[in-house]
Amino acid sequence: MKKKLFIPLILFALVLVAWTKLNAPVTPTFTEASSKDKLLMELVTYFMQRGHFSPKDINNDLSEELYATFLDMLDGQKRYFLKKDVIQFVRYKYALDEEFINLQTDFFDLVYTRYLERKDEVKLFYKEILKQPFDFSKNEDINLNYEEQDFPMTANARKERWRKQLKFSTLNIVHGKLAEEKKRAEKDETYTPKSFDVLEKEAREISLENLENYFSLMDDVREEDWFGSYLNAFVTQFDPHSLYYGPVDKDRFDATMSGKYEGIGARLTKRNQTIKIVDVISGGPIWRDQLLDVGDQIMMVRQEDGAPVDVQSMRLDDAIELIKGPAGTTVYLTVKRVDGTIEEVAIKRDTVELEESYLKSALIDKGGRSFGLIHLPKFYVDFKDYKERNAAKDMQQEIIRLKKEGVQGLVIDLRNNGGGSLQTVVDMAGFFIDEGPVVQVKSSMEETKILKDRDGKTLYEGPVVILVNELSASASEILAAALQDYNRAVVLGSKQTFGKGTVQNVLELNRFISSSTYGDLGALKYTTEKFYRITGKSTQLEGVKSDVVAPDQYAYVDMGEKDEENPLVWDQIDPAPFTPWNGYQNFSQTIQASNARVANNGLFQLINKNAKWIRQQQDKDGFSLNLERFSATIDSDEATAKEFKALNDYQNNLSFRSLEYERQKMKRDTILAEKRKRWKKALGQDLYLEEAVLILEDLKLNFIPAKPLAMQR
Repeated sequence: MKKKLFIPLILFALVLVAWTKLNAPVTPTFTEASSKDKLLMELVTYFMQRGHFSPKDINNDLSEELYATFLDMLDGQKRYFLKKDVIQFVRYKYALDEEFINLQTDFFDLVYTRYLERKDEVKLFYKEILKQPFDFSKNEDINLNYEEQDFPMTANARKERWRKQLKFSTLNIVHGKLAEEKKRAEKDETYTPKSFDVLEKEAREISLENLENYFSLMDDVREEDWFGSYLNAFVTQFDPHSLYYGPVDKDRFDATMSGKYEGIGARLTKRNQTIKIVDVISGGPIWRDQLLDVGDQIMMVRQEDGAPVDVQSMRLDDAIELIKGPAGTTVYLTVKRVDGTIEEVAIKRDTVELEESYLKSALIDKGGRSFGLIHLPKFYVDFKDYKERNAAKDMQQEIIRLKKEGVQGLVIDLRNNGGGSLQTVVDMAGFFIDEGPVVQVKSSMEETKILKDRDGKTLYEGPVVILVNELSASASEILAAALQDYNRAVVLGSKQTFGKGTVQNVLELNRFISSSTYGDLGALKYTTEKFYRITGKSTQLEGVKSDVVAPDQYAYVDMGEKDEENPLVWDQIDPAPFTPWNGYQNFSQTIQASNARVANNGLFQLINKNAKWIRQQQDKDGFSLNLERFSATIDSDEATAKEFKALNDYQNNLSFRSLEYERQKMKRDTILAEKRKRWKKALGQDLYLEEAVLILEDLKLNFIPAKPLAMQR
């Protein structure tokens, strides 16, 4: 089943050059369009046709796919539109190419307006459905395979579809509540379990609350947001990584890639028309000055030179825009605290670093030897200033610290790392080789560029293992591929990585328009290049194949580039001249020994069995709405899941400790200390990390690595 693009967009970290003017096609002066929507259509169409690595003709084939993609975005579960609506829409199925060329929005206007009408109709009856108890003794089923279903013929058929969906949601809650009551009664003989009728009513109330929160969020999605989705339905026809970012999405992307933003240091949510703090970010202004707590409700926002603004019924994104601002400025929040008191709190904004975005390290102790672990969640960078904090600078510093501790090998954990900045990868690969090519980059209009490490020195000379999985993508694949091709590191993990071998540029669209009539136009991220290994092979679709293949829970799940819509093809170019590293005595033998260990390891065999079972569970799309039959299925699944309990109970024979500088930080920061405690607990259950250390123990060098100056004294 192909993955779909829904609102809100899930941002996936990619190999990117910058918020840049580089590689942008020469552009004409765009004229004032009659609306912002049409201006955006003109800009997006121009750049996708003239700047994309593999441009497509805007024709009937593209129109057909665009039509299907946008309907799927709005109503992929087919719970709003009726069959008669789609009969009206279908006349545009092969006309959207002309609409984009002629800057027309007739299809969008019709579909969006009809969607609002149908959504309002649904809001009239879902409460009625949830008022009455469900009959869970009745034998009926629900089919969750929406792709094979048609749109309902009538309003009554649509209401019946909603009834089944709400019954299914409530059934899941009822089953969970019954299990909780049973456990509680077993632990406490004096406890009287709640009756089924009470539990069923509580479950319907939870379903109602969940649905009301859902519609509250959907009501906050404006027409311009949906038009942004329509533009994305267009650009993703070219490839899955080209995206249009509205102004808010662009800001979020920038913060995601740099790992920091300017504001008060809190995460907010909106439920039941109230905006509350759900997380206080360690190191931010609120945390530092102990001003607010999780659960506090934000009622009013006042700037230094303005009147208070009521944000209680405001869209969450709009409220956040009022609250955040340049470092050094002050914002005044009227808050209702958890204890009910109301007061105005002055908060001086500052730069807030998102600690979970940055790499972290640990020392691994085993049998009197120490090894280093660096976990890199993404290749972060501040595109506005490369001299600011970035992944390469942080890794360089961490390697130096680990060397001073005398580590005898290094594990770089790139699992679930979706990528990031191309430049940081090139710099990072250079830490492990003297000099040479790292990656080749080819555009549709230019010759291939070879990006090299040129400094002539190696920062770290010891053994290296790189951990990957199916979600290691893009920049992660460049680093893993380069060190694999040099025989510099053993790659341990999934059969192959994600398989994204493309490079994107991000253009801020405002700079192409002289007038500010339409406000912020957002940005367009589009694929401009493909990258290739120094061997000449692309990682597109094929990814990086691990030297040591260790199964994981994603092994049989469709989640790679090959499972995306409209991926670019795999190809190959000429190799770049390079000299493999010859620092290991037993590189091939170590890989063979590790593969043999994995193949004979009962826990890895159990992981593989679990992965197959997970795939079977994902393929299920039919469920009984009869409580007895549903519970029997769940009980059967839980019994099967118990077979895999050994995976949760596993403990490796490694011990972990933080470096001295971080131990000092944790004394001042209890939140950081708790996060590291949880991380080390998870590391203690990591079977892959244990195998990585075994590989490091096996690898023998042809030389004695130079000791850092601090150890030579």
